[in-house]
Amino acid sequence: MDMIMELFNGVSWESIIKTSVQIFIIFAIGWLAMKALQQLMNRLEHRLLKQSKAAGEPPTESAKRIETLVRLIRQAAKVALLTTIGLVVLKEIGVEIGPILASAGVLGVAVGFGAQNLVRDIIAGFFIILENQVRVGDVAIVNGTGGLVEEINFRTMILRDLAGVVHIFPNGTVNTLSNMTNDWSAYVFDIGVAYKEDTDRVIAIMQDVGQSLKEDNELGPLMLDLPEIFGVDKFGDSAVVIKGRLKTKPIRQWQVGREDLRRVKQAFDANNIEIPFPHRTIYYGEKSPPFSLQILEKSIKTASSDNSDGDSSALGG
Repeated sequence: MDMIMELFNGVSWESIIKTSVQIFIIFAIGWLAMKALQQLMNRLEHRLLKQSKAAGEPPTESAKRIETLVRLIRQAAKVALLTTIGLVVLKEIGVEIGPILASAGVLGVAVGFGAQNLVRDIIAGFFIILENQVRVGDVAIVNGTGGLVEEINFRTMILRDLAGVVHIFPNGTVNTLSNMTNDWSAYVFDIGVAYKEDTDRVIAIMQDVGQSLKEDNELGPLMLDLPEIFGVDKFGDSAVVIKGRLKTKPIRQWQVGREDLRRVKQAFDANNIEIPFPHRTIYYGEKSPPFSLQILEKSIKTASSDNSDGDSSALGG
């Protein structure tokens, strides 16, 4: 009993109460900081959604992209805040935090060297999503491979090509990224006609076809403007090439472009406009005789030549 009393008498209750109050204040400040962080993240999310809506971005895709970004920022901020609170509390209760910070620095360096590819992929993915370079549902060409973007994560980007093959690219290895369906798309076509055709008449027919396509109830709303006919682009081996372009809504260029080419072909047929194609002539040559026959023919020619020379000598004598 006396030992317990001595133990209690040796405790500095004033210091304990002071430390407890300080820790309570630290936790209270941390709780307020967490609430303020939550409010700040909500305001940031609403502001980004409002900006994406004003820019005309699809609501589902913008919401997914913004939610991913805000979640990452929120998690990073929470980890930093909780770490700071923990270190301050440890210092208040008398724990030396210098060695802890040094150990954390060494551990961070070791983890950084061991997982540098992972860190590179995450940082690259963050900026891809932040800058809205490509979205789910876009058609993109990544490192020379084209396909439909099915998933965008902080570590990988997943594409599916026309054959159904799934391609997975770590974000840190993406060297070239081409988005074919950002804001609007285009279908560029090269149509060759015979040299004898009047190119002005051909262009007028193509413009009429584009006008009728624009007035179509199904495909017209998918077009952003009338087809652009640039004119004669080059003189080919057997055709005069006319270049043009169709501007459509994202990912609709192939649907509209194929229908435009179909109608152009029908219009050319109706107006007797020739679409030339290369011609090739095949020469079979003379069949070579067998080797034995070649020797026999050579012998006969030699004998005939000798007889002719002998007859000429006799007549001369």
